[in-house]
Amino acid sequence: LRSVLKDWLYKHSLKYFVTGSSGVPNIPEFMGVVVFNGIQVGYCDSNNKTLKPKQDWAKKMLETNPEKKDSLQSLFFFLSSDVHILQRISGCEQDENTGEVTGLTQYGYNGEDFLEFDLKAQMWIALKPEADIIKLRWDADKVRIKHKANSLTQICPEWLKMCVDNGKSSLQTTVPSVSLLQMTPSSPVSCHATGFYPDRAMMFWRKDGEELHEGVDPGEILPNNDETFQMSVDLNVLSFRPEDWSRYECVFQLSDGEDVIITRLNETVIRTNRGGKNTNGEKSSFNSFCFLLLWIVCNSVFCPVFSRFKPLNKNGYEAVSMRQDKEGCFSSFKEGSVLG
Repeated sequence: LRSVLKDWLYKHSLKYFVTGSSGVPNIPEFMGVVVFNGIQVGYCDSNNKTLKPKQDWAKKMLETNPEKKDSLQSLFFFLSSDVHILQRISGCEQDENTGEVTGLTQYGYNGEDFLEFDLKAQMWIALKPEADIIKLRWDADKVRIKHKANSLTQICPEWLKMCVDNGKSSLQTTVPSVSLLQMTPSSPVSCHATGFYPDRAMMFWRKDGEELHEGVDPGEILPNNDETFQMSVDLNVLSFRPEDWSRYECVFQLSDGEDVIITRLNETVIRTNRGGKNTNGEKSSFNSFCFLLLWIVCNSVFCPVFSRFKPLNKNGYEAVSMRQDKEGCFSSFKEGSVLG
């Protein structure tokens, strides 16, 4: 599994998402989105009919290559002309190490997978019985088959290379900040990494250098609003002995394989939902000290004042000396009735 994930970490991808609809208020009949390495870089719809770059480097790339922008716009609107197609995903992926390119083209109809292209077999695969007639028609169209294969093996990789070359500054890896979080003392400890790029990363808990699988709950990689990403993985520590905590550590690794962050499980650095570190013992001692200090102040300042007067009867009080009421203040404090 580790080798499979590692291979995936070193791949770039370029995909085109096309959606067609009709009769939906305030929604364009056609929308096209270009996604590079999981980041939206372009958008086009039937209202504006103009490809809009979503990244600065993509805008500069299209300004430098205006013919590419025109061809991409034509491609989008050509795809929207088939009334049988509601959704389409098309793109390619390239391995940085081997240079191997894989292509994908898939159609969806009414929200379900409908038809896909098998690049190696050079044929269409029907994913629903209703797609059989279209499969036969498109398989018989050898010109269409050749065009599709060329698009996935030549045109798409060319676009992908342009995106990689022009987006190098944006593609630089960003190392995240890693924190240990815990809601309550009985809750799992969450190892949370945020602010990393790209979104191809791994994070796991290990004990004595061995990766853990039991008692671990990995989370998904989620986007931040600044085009970086975050992820977390939880560890159930309820049954852990205090002396064993140092044997556990959280490991975060980015796609380049070099940026590795190791965070050892340490109760003193865990952040809680109260906005501080998990120092329950220190807080308890501090609270006890504060209570004791308050008690001393009450007895040395307030009690002498209130102890000078004792009830004489229902209508008045008589003065007494501090020495006479030496025990009265403490007894009143214990009974919770210092003020009478």
